[in-house]
Amino acid sequence: MIHAIARGALVCALALGAAGASAQTVLNVNTALTTDDPVYAGLERFKAAVEQRSAGKLQVRIFPGSQLGKDEDVLEQARAGANVAVLVDGGRLAPFVKEFGILGAPYLFDDYGQLLKLEGTPLFASWVDKLRNASQHQVLSFNWFQGHRHVLTNVPVKTPADLKGIRMRTPGAPVWLETVRALGATPTGMAWTEVYSALQTKVIDGAEAQHPAVYGAKLYEVVKYVTKTEHIFLITGLVTSRAWFDKLPADQQRILREESFNAGKWASEKTIESLADYERKLREKGVTVAEVDKAPFRSAASGVYQKLGYAELRDQVNKALGK
Repeated sequence: MIHAIARGALVCALALGAAGASAQTVLNVNTALTTDDPVYAGLERFKAAVEQRSAGKLQVRIFPGSQLGKDEDVLEQARAGANVAVLVDGGRLAPFVKEFGILGAPYLFDDYGQLLKLEGTPLFASWVDKLRNASQHQVLSFNWFQGHRHVLTNVPVKTPADLKGIRMRTPGAPVWLETVRALGATPTGMAWTEVYSALQTKVIDGAEAQHPAVYGAKLYEVVKYVTKTEHIFLITGLVTSRAWFDKLPADQQRILREESFNAGKWASEKTIESLADYERKLREKGVTVAEVDKAPFRSAASGVYQKLGYAELRDQVNKALGK
């Protein structure tokens, strides 16, 4: 409780700005990632570009390790009009606009190019407009690829049947929970910052995450196997407050959106380039990184779309992608 109050006080203090800066000219960006993640480097690039192009009229502050709170908490701050943004997955936006949840559905994208294509479609633009009206959130960009998510365990995994009885951490959004359940494990919603200790104390038996996050959180100390299921193509977006954004001059709004997209594309490319190196480093730490036949996992996860009511939307996405 004390921590929650302290965090609330911190957010309020940041919203007022520092050193005389107006809250209207400062954007506080929250991310669960650590500072050595390629995507964090992208946020630093975003900060530099925004401040340079606006001649210092806009300032960006970055808070790694969820310093401003859980993603859901920061989204609520944004709804209330605070000068905050959060790098967040579509599953956490689904309670406001269901369509965003499909971005976290299993085996949706084949590659990063497909994501970029979808973001440029009228279909995706309609989701962004719905979000502005439904929850007062403004999407700056949604092209931040953080890597394929894999299964992390202390036992070898070759088929979905091997995950039976495994209590597996995943974000609490329905699309993540149902995907993990479909793959054969028992999903356990939990904040990312709690995963290391939960694995260490055996509150959970496994997790699922992308290579950069696994390495950044030092999960190689508490898991033995990373099985490359690639069940989720992890896409996140930079989302802020509509009320705060709409008060900005048009040129500053354009700067934020353009530089968010540019930084997201740069960070995604750096992430793609880094994955093999992260895999090497995980092996050097003693983790077995195992290739696996993904067909059984893909088949097991296929029912998630129907169960969550995304079957028709998946057809629309596939059509938009020319698949």
